[in-house]
Amino acid sequence: VQLVESGGGLVQPGGSLTLSCTAPGHTLDVYAVSWFRQAPGKEREAVSCSGGGGSRTYYTDSVKDRFTVSRDNAKNTVYLQMNFLKPEDTAVYFCATNGGLICLASFADSRRYDYWGQGTQVTVST
Repeated sequence: VQLVESGGGLVQPGGSLTLSCTAPGHTLDVYAVSWFRQAPGKEREAVSCSGGGGSRTYYTDSVKDRFTVSRDNAKNTVYLQMNFLKPEDTAVYFCATNGGLICLASFADSRRYDYWGQGTQVTVST
């Protein structure tokens, strides 16, 4: 499954940004899709997991109540809406899937994923 992220950029603290994840040639609705991020010098960190087929979405504590995942099945796209951005949100953001329908209890473990996008840079700065 090829995943493609887009929507990154430079935004001021407190601002918003929406990232997109598509999968050309594949139907994302049947896959659980997770978002990860990686800041320079740091390990890759899970942000969220959105289950396929309308199943539950999970968020990590660092982004809960600020980030929201949504899907547009007609556009075969998973979105990560990021609000109230902080400088510490600066990172390369990736979407990933392991090909399953629902989020695993271990969704935050990046080793569980077989398919990754190339990443999109998000910079939060004045």
